[in-house]
Amino acid sequence: MKKIIVVAVLLNFSGFISSCGKDSKIENTRTNHSAKIQSAESGNGANRRRIMAPDFILSDSEGNTLRLSDFRGKVVLLNFWATWCGPCRREIPGFVKLYKKYNDKGFEIIGVSVDQQGWDVITPFVDNYEISYPVVLFNRQVIMNYGGIQTIPTTFFINKEGEVVERIIGLRPDEYFETRIQELLSSDS
Repeated sequence: MKKIIVVAVLLNFSGFISSCGKDSKIENTRTNHSAKIQSAESGNGANRRRIMAPDFILSDSEGNTLRLSDFRGKVVLLNFWATWCGPCRREIPGFVKLYKKYNDKGFEIIGVSVDQQGWDVITPFVDNYEISYPVVLFNRQVIMNYGGIQTIPTTFFINKEGEVVERIIGLRPDEYFETRIQELLSSDS
């Protein structure tokens, strides 16, 4: 327990997203909602408390707005990533395949890029990787609402009711994501 508290305190003082040997300055001011996300994840199994995923309105490369709440009733994989992040680059082709396979079954992916250079670097990346799922650009409020994203990739699974059911920090194999997608699509919660 003490180790977890020490790690949490150290992370709260950090103002950087870290991964791939590169740091990106993103403010880490915690809000009540972000504290709830981290608290909800501390439970296990049936005892785990779930909270509603914080809603947001973010824009895509064409200026269209996307609201998380528009996807209620679907299983959502919400992925925070960046073009310069090696693990992000490795997992995205798998996400593209999973999106094609499960999108018509009630599954959605939303990629939230934390690239500070914006669409100048994101758009060519999206084209090169043939990303067909929605990609939006972060803002500081979304980062804060989702627990002060410290490391990318960070991925959240959100169930059909709009509840955060899992936060994944770092890279996982495609099979892991596919198993979770199947479980959540077949689940009532």
